[in-house]
Amino acid sequence: MGKNVTIIDYGLGNLRSVVRGIEAAGARAIITGNAEEIAAADGIVLPGVGAFHEGMEQLGLLKETVCAATKEVPLLGICLGMQMLMDSSEEHGTHQGLGLIPGCVRRFPHVPGVKVPHMGWNTIRLTKEDSPLFAGLPREGYVYFVHSYYADTTPEYTLTTTDYIIPFTSSIVRDTVYGVQFHPEKSGALGLQLLKNFIGMV
Repeated sequence: MGKNVTIIDYGLGNLRSVVRGIEAAGARAIITGNAEEIAAADGIVLPGVGAFHEGMEQLGLLKETVCAATKEVPLLGICLGMQMLMDSSEEHGTHQGLGLIPGCVRRFPHVPGVKVPHMGWNTIRLTKEDSPLFAGLPREGYVYFVHSYYADTTPEYTLTTTDYIIPFTSSIVRDTVYGVQFHPEKSGALGLQLLKNFIGMV
């Protein structure tokens, strides 16, 4: 395990499953909430499960550290971690995100008979051919989701789309900042290859 991937611990998220995924993909996972360790990271994963405003509050003073680090190293946001990369969220009022990728996090519209959260396996469709995060992966594949809110952004920052109630952006990118709404650590061979691809950028 020659490469180190730093997983940010800010009190929300199933860190153990992410650690297992990173280690299975061939890197050493370092869990930390220390700003100096994050600033020195080779690559960063921002995981998260829960409400947007809680995530931003828990991240606290690490927000500036994370934003500064992305100028030097790749970052992958997972689930809530992806949403926190956006400008803002409408979950429980309007809350500011990290502002690393333009757009707003919105709740799925209510449709009678359709459950929210969106939970389980669904299809992602690749919209950019040359993304290193999806290198060697098919244009369409199944991954595992658990979420009630989605990232509303433009095609410029969209890597994959998925249909649930509406077509929505399920992966995002801006420079070396990436986010996936699904859980790669729970998405079988496709998710493992995606994590390997991320480690390859580190």
